[in-house]
Amino acid sequence: MECRVLSIQSHVVRGYVGNKSATFPLQVLGFEVDSINSVQFSNHTGYAHWKGQVLTAEELNVLYEGIKLNKVNRYDYILTGYSRDTSFLETVVDIIQELKAANPSLVYVCDPVMGDHGAMYVPEYLLPVYKDKVVPLADILTPNQFEAELLTGRKIRTEEDAVEVMDLLHKMGPETVVLTSTDLPSTRGDQFLVALGSQNIVKADGTKTSQKICMDIPKVDAVFVGTGDLFAALLLAWTHHHPKDLKAACEKTVSIMHHVIKRTITYANEMAGPGNRPSPAQLELRMVQSKADIENPVVVVEAKISQKSSR
Repeated sequence: MECRVLSIQSHVVRGYVGNKSATFPLQVLGFEVDSINSVQFSNHTGYAHWKGQVLTAEELNVLYEGIKLNKVNRYDYILTGYSRDTSFLETVVDIIQELKAANPSLVYVCDPVMGDHGAMYVPEYLLPVYKDKVVPLADILTPNQFEAELLTGRKIRTEEDAVEVMDLLHKMGPETVVLTSTDLPSTRGDQFLVALGSQNIVKADGTKTSQKICMDIPKVDAVFVGTGDLFAALLLAWTHHHPKDLKAACEKTVSIMHHVIKRTITYANEMAGPGNRPSPAQLELRMVQSKADIENPVVVVEAKISQKSSR
């Protein structure tokens, strides 16, 4: 059966962020991807200059209307990322509700992009829209620690806190929650990042169980853009292939991320030359060059089944 994704994200002419980060890996893994570009910029905003256009809520509606009129608005997945406009986000919510009504088994993968390391980089008035309208529709949610704290109003200081926050997020709607990065100390030392995941599973006899996992991810000393968008797309793909095994899905997702980032930093350092910090252009993800890793990842990051469960 053909599997079709509607991805509503930003687009850049040069480089990899938003839809440019998500589309290629999904296509390589066998998904049909229909993209709506929420913005069209020359490049990501980490460069010295950027130019481009922003899609309005009305324009989004017009595009969706066209898809609907042709009766080709049946999707298996929806993927959304960065949005900085309330009316745009609310239009996205309307579209998701309509698509879910048409196909109740549709899975919505939401990366609630709001900020990182204690600072919001979207307007604060988006938080209640995410909290009250977006997250309740999501099936798979991929916040970082800061976004998870914003959504639940709880601080994460320990792994127990993180488990509690993931359970609170489950109660808001999503059956699968992955905290893509946290500030928790890794047992493997300060060269590693801790990511955590939780999946509610309904067993054949109707009883509910939940799988909690924990991963130590090697840190890389550079700022990459588009990695969060790549993570959400890969998680969509691998949870599709491993619907009841978050451990396997996360291991493949994080391992691909590791391969892509390693290839990128190696290339960027070569291009920059000894002693120079690579530029944003040199640090663009080496996506096409990582095609084989995306299709058939060697698992280099193992996920542990976490013994911690909420009280």
